Amino acid sequence: MLRVVIGENPPDRLDKALARDVPEEAALSRSRLARLIAEGAVSCEGAPLRDPRHKVAAGLAIDIALAPAIEVETRPEPIALSVVYEDEALIVIDKPAGMVVHPAPGTPGGTLVNALLHHCGASLSGVGGERRPGIVHRIDKDTSGLLVVAKSDRAHHALAAQFEAHSVRRRYQALVHGVPDAGDPRLRGVRGVSFESGGIIKITSRLDRHRHDRQRQAVFFDRGRHAVTRCRVQEVFGLPPQLALLDCWLETGRTHQIRVHLAHAGHGLVRDAVYGGRRRLSAAALPAGAGEAATAFSRQALHAASLGFIHPLSGEAMEFDSPLPADIAGLLMALRG
Repeated sequence: MLRVVIGENPPDRLDKALARDVPEEAALSRSRLARLIAEGAVSCEGAPLRDPRHKVAAGLAIDIALAPAIEVETRPEPIALSVVYEDEALIVIDKPAGMVVHPAPGTPGGTLVNALLHHCGASLSGVGGERRPGIVHRIDKDTSGLLVVAKSDRAHHALAAQFEAHSVRRRYQALVHGVPDAGDPRLRGVRGVSFESGGIIKITSRLDRHRHDRQRQAVFFDRGRHAVTRCRVQEVFGLPPQLALLDCWLETGRTHQIRVHLAHAGHGLVRDAVYGGRRRLSAAALPAGAGEAATAFSRQALHAASLGFIHPLSGEAMEFDSPLPADIAGLLMALRG
């Protein structure tokens, strides 16, 4: 049984309020919640609530009867890893696009954790639990690049504290639609966007689950977790400009942060099916075949290119870099003609 307490200023319908307030780890979509309501699995003080339009109020306790979860057994799998650095405390991995970080009911195998269990054996930190051993932070399935994994509980706690304090240095390369320009009146009018010296664009907001789709994050200014992204244009493609390569760095590290913030600024990532929107490119403004290459790109064009932290045992400053993977490098080559 899952109990959900409706938060402040709830939507006016039961289904919408639950979609907003159900814990993320419960993995209940709005459509699944609608089925549970229809089946009589949603109740208040023992009385089933079968109408998704039922009015709710802040503080109301709603019970959801769920079938027992199917356990995912996490097993070692001989999956090749690109190991950038490894010692007795930690391992730094250059993750390929398409690899999920840890198992879940929809992806029980083939994940980074399965590969790490085979590579590291029993030496991974147990802090993350069976499904997330050693995992201190994540990057999205279709984002490539660097992440650090703890091999001892001491290292895990120390690294987690650095992430919590926002002292870990993380830089990303992102290919976006349009060109973020401080002189653009539209961009200057976007709430949360400001400008710093050196051509730096700063995006500040709160991030929380989307009101109608719990699988997505959305920008808010009255609720959610504080999030700050900075970026700077590195290269522009097209005449007139069509795309830009950005250097992005995180002050905070929230789920989908760069993707959500850039979309909010009106410069969504190329081929980001969730946040990027459908943007047309002018083939005449780009080298031959470049527009088609960008349109056919198979994932969001985002790469975790740099990672820096303090070693949890030695206290040494560690810094790692990852070159652009072949797919993004190939796309940039096409855009350069």
